Amino acid sequence: MPTALFIIPPWLDLSAVAIGAIQGAMFSGRLKEHRIDLLGVTIIGVVVGLGGGLLRDLLLNQLPAAMTSNFYLIVAAAAALGGMLLQRAFNRLGPLIIALDAVTIGLFGAIGATKALAYGVPVVPAVFVGVVSAVGGSILRDMMLNLPIALMHVGSLYAVAAGAGTILLVALASAHVDITIAGIACVVVTTVIRLLAVRFGWSLPEQRAIGSWMRWRRS
Repeated sequence: MPTALFIIPPWLDLSAVAIGAIQGAMFSGRLKEHRIDLLGVTIIGVVVGLGGGLLRDLLLNQLPAAMTSNFYLIVAAAAALGGMLLQRAFNRLGPLIIALDAVTIGLFGAIGATKALAYGVPVVPAVFVGVVSAVGGSILRDMMLNLPIALMHVGSLYAVAAGAGTILLVALASAHVDITIAGIACVVVTTVIRLLAVRFGWSLPEQRAIGSWMRWRRS
């Protein structure tokens, strides 16, 4: 049965887009092996800020939300330029930016999963849509920069955090818990897992480490 949407105020949605765009601009600015001009940084910032939502709506065969308002592209482009021009200032705010980014991942995941559920998508694909919505911008960024996709890096636990949050949301929604409560729970769980992973260096094991362990077990 389709569920209600997890709706956040427009200012919070745009703030999340801006934070993603700032992160994208800061990331591209730190790449010494790439010489990226002003337009390139802006495009990367826009892609990171809006990419998850674009992929989400393409999966759901819907007009992307960023195309329904003038503000999304303007905010993303302005935030990307600000992230590049004020990179030193933002670098000093590193812990705050990381915390806000963790909240943003949770918000995008909650919005994506509930939008999928609202369109009648089954629970497992709805979780997938939520995770793609949360981390899709970073995937597109790494593809544009010809880098190994961040989700495949050891130490990149943010997709796991998004997955845990969206699974909880879908479970609560299936149990007919109010969608606002379920959405907030998704954001909180995603944020906590992401911040703990950053603080303590949590990561999934490397493929090589698993292979070494299996060889040790056989010996």
